Amino acid sequence: MSEVEKFLTTEEEQEIVEAIRMAERETSGEIRVHIEKTTSGDTYARALEVFHLLKMDNTKLQNGVLIYLAVDDHSFFICGDKGINDIVGRDFWDCTKDIMQAHFKKGDFKQGLIDGIRRAGSQLQKHFPWDDADSDELSNEISKG
Repeated sequence: MSEVEKFLTTEEEQEIVEAIRMAERETSGEIRVHIEKTTSGDTYARALEVFHLLKMDNTKLQNGVLIYLAVDDHSFFICGDKGINDIVGRDFWDCTKDIMQAHFKKGDFKQGLIDGIRRAGSQLQKHFPWDDADSDELSNEISKG
């Protein structure tokens, strides 16, 4: 079993997927989590690459959010698409990162991810409320590289 597969238990993964589902319940926004062992380069650049590979930039309102983690590198990055970034600003993502990092430093990766998902979801719900014409555009499952 790879380090990525051992990073979260099956139960923890399901709790994270449920947090995504709940966060997206009242918004047209999309949240994804991607976990991989390492990145050969810059975490930011790799997160943007994964953002595009997962087609997060194809949402109708440009309101996708990706939480990217490179397990062995002890690094992560939160990417928001143009629609959400234009509204919340950089300080929101920095505060979200700080909250997540506090959990990560204690080894509580599940709670760090859930808190990041909830914070992103609250802003998505506020600025991109669910409409009856909306659909869940992307999978809620954790992707792995």
